[in-house]
Amino acid sequence: MQLVPLLLLTLSRQISTQFPRQCTTVNALRRGECCPDLSLVVVPGSDRCGLSSGRGQCIQVTADLRPHGPQYMHDGRDDREQWPLRFFNRTCRCNGNYAGYNCGSCRPGWSGPACNQPTNIVRRNILDLSREEINRFISALQQAKSTMHPNIMIATKRREEIMGPDGNTPQFENVTIYNYFVWSHYYSVRKTFLGPGQLSFGGIDFSHEGPAFLTWHRYHLLQLERDIQDMLQDPFFALPYWNFATGRNTCDICTDDLMGARSNFDPSLISQNSIFSQWRVLCDNLEDYDTLGTVCNSTEGGPIRRNPAGNVARPMVQRLPEPQDVALCLEVGLFDTPPFYSNSTDSFRNTLEGYSDPSGKYDPAVRSLHNLAHLFLNGTGGTTHLSPNDPIFVLLHTFTDALFDEWLRRHNPDTSIYPLENAPIGHNRRYNMVPFWPPVANDEMFVTAPENLGYNYEVQWPTRTLQVTEVITIAIVTALILVAIIFAGATCIVHARRNKDELHQPLLTDQYHTYSDDYDSIPTPSQSVV
Repeated sequence: MQLVPLLLLTLSRQISTQFPRQCTTVNALRRGECCPDLSLVVVPGSDRCGLSSGRGQCIQVTADLRPHGPQYMHDGRDDREQWPLRFFNRTCRCNGNYAGYNCGSCRPGWSGPACNQPTNIVRRNILDLSREEINRFISALQQAKSTMHPNIMIATKRREEIMGPDGNTPQFENVTIYNYFVWSHYYSVRKTFLGPGQLSFGGIDFSHEGPAFLTWHRYHLLQLERDIQDMLQDPFFALPYWNFATGRNTCDICTDDLMGARSNFDPSLISQNSIFSQWRVLCDNLEDYDTLGTVCNSTEGGPIRRNPAGNVARPMVQRLPEPQDVALCLEVGLFDTPPFYSNSTDSFRNTLEGYSDPSGKYDPAVRSLHNLAHLFLNGTGGTTHLSPNDPIFVLLHTFTDALFDEWLRRHNPDTSIYPLENAPIGHNRRYNMVPFWPPVANDEMFVTAPENLGYNYEVQWPTRTLQVTEVITIAIVTALILVAIIFAGATCIVHARRNKDELHQPLLTDQYHTYSDDYDSIPTPSQSVV
């Protein structure tokens, strides 16, 4: 009699995890299979992926085997290669609008027991929210920071050590909802451990410096949003965004009633009047990770650090992007260009990520848009592997995603423009994004959000102001058009006057010879004259 409420609780959840708790067992890891039963059953394995109710089935994992770019040259040394085959080779494939690690939840944009009720939430500017809405958002973040994730466990060892010293003790730990958000970002950017005494390889990043930058972070946000919706039992909870393109040298959301003001005692800390001053960061033991080959666990460290515009050594990062930068970026027509890396030029992705100037031209000295906003924060939020620890990360990336969605809407690209191969490792079109579970490929997020993912943005986009050369060109063309109009007008007046003069001439009468009369009176010459 307890099965029905338990099943309904399971169905309400949208799970996209490192690994579900049911799959962190010795047997699951040895079989390489993560296909949990949907409902409580007498015989384990008799309702894998909700098979009995037609929700899904257990199938072979499809991983991207196409060649990647030359940036990574240590093939065979990293657990994230051909994700997730180092851990599991079988997973659930869900039918229709069903989704989740056991097909017990719904795809984004759908809800209800049968996943047949469309939903669409609106992500709004945090500065446009009411006081009540702001308090609810901050409270939700705090609750997510302290609430253990109901389904996820994180790996704390590399695959070769995952079974523990005795070979029978899987190395996984529980993690809170928000800390999983932090951990998954760290896991996607961590270095490749090459062995004791060797320098770990840092030229690898599964979520930055390539086409997957936008698709990976989109799913990352979607996951947090759905986890908080489940936590609050509110399917309409929406993450707000921070429009960081103000051109200012101040952070307009760094106040105690929003994301925390600067501390009066230490300018690199958050004011004690903000709840975020109590947050502690995850994944900050880089030396251990790089030299010992350990993986970040659930242990928290020191406080969040943030000093907006405080990096006096780099004046270029002391001011936020301009509204004009957003307008220029949205005009870049190509999604990405070879080598599909941080040195790509005329690439919308590289422009929005911030390695090119806002018009799309690559410049190694430039940091713009997304990158500039991170660096402006000057602290935890400006350090890649730590940045999600600062909750401003959420607001910064929702605005970045809003730009991505607006670009998709304006340019309406076909999925084929997303590189199928030769992008940096992890960034090919069909690569499963690390470390999400069940596997989800990059191109599944290369879609407009309102029609496919169940959310949209309420944004007033800036229009591009004209450059000096464009103004001069327009002035010249306008002047030429005016000259042409004046000339045409003068010509019409002349013709009108001529016609008027002709109307006032006397009519031809008998006293005037006609051409025909003159022609008839001319004698015919007897010989031609040369």
